[in-house]
Amino acid sequence: MTQRGRTEARNPRAAKLGSFTTREILELMNDEDATVPAAVREALPNIERAVDAIVAAVAKGGHVLYIGAGTSGRLGVLDASEAPPTFGVGPDLFHGIIAGGDAALRSSIEGAEDEDQAGRRDIANVVRRDDVIVGISASGQARYVLAALESGDAVASATVAITCNEDSPIAHAADIPIVLDVGPEVLAGSSRLKAGTATKLVLNMLSTAAMIRSGRTRGDLMIDLRATNAKLRLRAVRMVRDATGLDPDAARVLLESNGWSVRKALDAPNAAGKPSAVPKER
Repeated sequence: MTQRGRTEARNPRAAKLGSFTTREILELMNDEDATVPAAVREALPNIERAVDAIVAAVAKGGHVLYIGAGTSGRLGVLDASEAPPTFGVGPDLFHGIIAGGDAALRSSIEGAEDEDQAGRRDIANVVRRDDVIVGISASGQARYVLAALESGDAVASATVAITCNEDSPIAHAADIPIVLDVGPEVLAGSSRLKAGTATKLVLNMLSTAAMIRSGRTRGDLMIDLRATNAKLRLRAVRMVRDATGLDPDAARVLLESNGWSVRKALDAPNAAGKPSAVPKER
């Protein structure tokens, strides 16, 4: 079986899928999804390397550039878009790039993954010294992603590939290949299923672990979140309450006096001396 075939192969458990009941379809999908965490676990050594590369890059003022096509590109844009409100970072610290541009977020532009010139152009427009480029392609064959990795390598501090095929072009092109061997999908070739789930788990790990290691949290608290709506303000109050022992009203007053910054509220002189289960970090 070719490595492209690994993501295109038919799953023998789904050979008679058309005759399955609804419950049988759901049980098969659930069974297949249950194999994904083990595939991610196998890739942890290189996920660790990627996180450490991102931490080093961010410390030098670098950025993380996710680049992909189709589902892979959408997942990268999703993770990048969630970093600012979660960690209080700038909108370009994690930057998502998708083949076909923003229109491809809502509509399928299948031919865009074959446009290697576009991949080189799109990465050249944003890559800077000390950046980390994360190329995402389940098959590992997307020419758009491969071209971006190869052309950006001369500038970026590190390149990472997230793929489901070990012997694929992007796995060979990247400094750090993260290979997720999730096996054939329930629907042959539909890599939005297990491959997409595995990719989302890895992206969660890259951004979250890197931000924790970079001091953007305190313990398990998102102290740099942007409290921009009622739900997030309630969350901020709970964090200050839990960390200081203040009652909710006092926690709210403390937050209001510090511009709704949890970090500033916890570090404020009038919060000192309160009981806290969360030690101050870096």
